[in-house]
Amino acid sequence: MYIAMNRFIVNEGHETAFENLWRNRNSSLKQMPGFETFHLLKGPRNEETRQTLYASHTVWQSHQHFLDWTRSESFRNSHRNAGSNKGMYAGHPTFEGFTAILDA
Repeated sequence: MYIAMNRFIVNEGHETAFENLWRNRNSSLKQMPGFETFHLLKGPRNEETRQTLYASHTVWQSHQHFLDWTRSESFRNSHRNAGSNKGMYAGHPTFEGFTAILDA
């Protein structure tokens, strides 16, 4: 199993718009070989910076399945407008990938 996560720091006032982007996007993840599940997670709000942490979380059968998706036309289509929401984010998303070594 491979878990791919992107962390997003969303500026105050953009939380609803950010969530709606994900709710209303065209996703073909379910058609991708090796795809298991997707979650959009909302984390804590930082009161000092007035920003909210979010993470997109996908589970794949293997790291290779994830890599195949990142090289697909589907991936390019889903990320085509990624830079069009200036002001929404406090910087670029941070990617984290994990290979499962224990499943209980």
